Amino acid sequence: MGKRLTDNLSSLYIGAANSLKPKRTRKKIVAYVESYDDVSFWRSLLAEFEDDTRYFEVMLPSRDTLAKGKKIVLMNHLGKQLGENMIACVDSDYDYLLQGRTQTSRYMLECPFVLQTYAYAIENYHCYAEGLHEVCVMATLNDRQIIDFPAFMKLYSEIAYPLFVWSVWFYRNKHLSEFSLLDFCAFVRLEQVSTRHPETSLQIMEKRVRRKLKELEHRHAHALGEIESLKEELKELGVYPENTYMFIQGHHIMDNVVMRLLLPVCTILRREREEQIQRLALHEMQLQNELTSYQRSLLGVDVVIRKNTNYKNSPLYKKIQKDVKKLLKIS
Repeated sequence: MGKRLTDNLSSLYIGAANSLKPKRTRKKIVAYVESYDDVSFWRSLLAEFEDDTRYFEVMLPSRDTLAKGKKIVLMNHLGKQLGENMIACVDSDYDYLLQGRTQTSRYMLECPFVLQTYAYAIENYHCYAEGLHEVCVMATLNDRQIIDFPAFMKLYSEIAYPLFVWSVWFYRNKHLSEFSLLDFCAFVRLEQVSTRHPETSLQIMEKRVRRKLKELEHRHAHALGEIESLKEELKELGVYPENTYMFIQGHHIMDNVVMRLLLPVCTILRREREEQIQRLALHEMQLQNELTSYQRSLLGVDVVIRKNTNYKNSPLYKKIQKDVKKLLKIS
């Protein structure tokens, strides 16, 4: 009797253990990404399309080296092997906007097994304006809204847009020595943001942008017609004055715009919450316990913003989803 019970338990254990293993009958599709930071974004997106017939494994382009980056993903020997079972997932950078004027841009546009962000990079998605208030709530546990983030980023984008068009024009014409991406970002950075008068930082930026625009329009008067045509073409690609921040260098938008906006806001919200605890505490021990509990619950803004997934409602994200459906032949 004891042996039979032991055998039954062993059988149940083995059956349960086997059920925990991945279903290998499904087709595996390997998705190569540029860096460790990209794994989570693409894992989350591609998981939406997993079912009983397929699953994705997201990884760097090599198991043998630490080599990373778009060129490693696209242009090495892997590029010749891309197909239904092996795809590449990369940041668009400016390559989407260059529309085939470089080898990398052509490859990304023409190869059906390359998925791209359309936004400049994944950082732009984490900075999606409609999710920034939620970032503040998660970082401070305080739901008071101090700044209208979508309105702020819309105004930022509208100010940056005319100079952004020139930046794309210079890239398309390969005149980077005169006006590089680094030069452009220097003009559209934010100084210290005041939570009482956030518009001040935008006004300072606008003055810099206007001066540079005047200089470029004077120096390249012959290109003004091309600039107007480029604006129309960019609209067809989904670039509008109000969403320009999604197409500007991701690290710049994260570090020199959005974080400079969020940090002072979150500092105020945390201070308000701590002052509330101090005001409501009945005695010193309760005060210390509540403050300690609150502070232990907090996460850094830089950590929380990378958990911002509100971008899943954005038009650009839906554009990637459409590409995945086309790749998988989903109607």
